[in-house]
Amino acid sequence: MLIRKPSDIRSSEITDESVYINRREFIRAAGGVGAVAAAAAILPGSVACAMSDDRQTDKITPEEHATTYNNFYEFGTGKADPARNAHTLRPRPWTIKVEGMVAKPATYAIDDFIKPHRIEERIYRMRCVEAWSMVIPWMGIPLASIIKVVQPTSAARYIEFTTLNDPVQMPGLRRPSLDWPYVEGLRLDEAMHPLAILAVGMYGKEMLPNQNGAPIRLVTPWKYGFKGIKSIVNIRFTDTQPMTAWSVATPNEYGFFANVNPEVDHPRWSQRTERRLEGNALFERRIETKMFNGYMEVASLYAGMDLRKNY
Repeated sequence: MLIRKPSDIRSSEITDESVYINRREFIRAAGGVGAVAAAAAILPGSVACAMSDDRQTDKITPEEHATTYNNFYEFGTGKADPARNAHTLRPRPWTIKVEGMVAKPATYAIDDFIKPHRIEERIYRMRCVEAWSMVIPWMGIPLASIIKVVQPTSAARYIEFTTLNDPVQMPGLRRPSLDWPYVEGLRLDEAMHPLAILAVGMYGKEMLPNQNGAPIRLVTPWKYGFKGIKSIVNIRFTDTQPMTAWSVATPNEYGFFANVNPEVDHPRWSQRTERRLEGNALFERRIETKMFNGYMEVASLYAGMDLRKNY
């Protein structure tokens, strides 16, 4: 993996969206993972993330689609609602409270929370439980780095994340779509996995758009997208599995683990295939869904579990 800090990249060097998209094709044509370093050298400002060969063929979703077609019920239940309504969110100033079973609980200003850690680009598939998917270049911090700083106690087993709960900034909270605030969680070993990040930007930019979860959100690419909690204000370490928003609302449809699994259908639709959003038109093709979204590096986390019980 080749990493550059955003602070090392001048604004004039940030890779244009069209270059991001074409880079995947360049890497594949140039011979796979070994060409990643060459791609980074040729394309100014790019930050390359080496992945297994099967991921080299994935085309990055155009930024326009990734920022205008998404779920963020705090701004409305329609796919276009977040982009239309999220201008009311104020991502600065912002604080994050870390509490619970940790040696170093604290409340951080968002920039102080981010600053000690190296920001990396991670190009990940994002698979929604609704059976559509994208490929997004995130800018983020390994979640494990945060965990090491706050030092969980030996009794901690889970992490609970909570979204901002402010109806003035988030007009969707005025409707009882869910039991607000939005809550999500991970087992501690899941959170420590190298693939798990807290994203603070995307498409080579240091700031997340409001509609994508500014100023900081969770990204776990082997899980369905609803696990990717946005606009986080609280991180709590606990010995008890968190009661997460969707598992409370519809426990037979949205379980705690929510690992991408083509063998386990949603009660109302199949999960064997997905609609990939990758070009100028929405959902140009349907592709087969891969176990763990193709990230088999995480399989050992679930050894001995009945994966049919993801919901």
